[in-house]
Amino acid sequence: MSKVVKVIEVLAQSNKSWEDAANNAIKEVSKSVDDIKSINIVNTSAKVEKNKIVKYRITAQISFVVN
Repeated sequence: MSKVVKVIEVLAQSNKSWEDAANNAIKEVSKSVDDIKSINIVNTSAKVEKNKIVKYRITAQISFVVN
């Protein structure tokens, strides 16, 4: 039988880096979804205060197998 894969779009952020924001996205999604297969970073952005990045933000598509 073929597997069905679903893709959801999520927003995540971090105080450290875009990579950490991606890890935060996976961590949160994995609380309610099993069998995550991939993450596709669609967009990156940052919040700036006093000429310094204070939040790293991503928009990501996360795919997982539907059981």
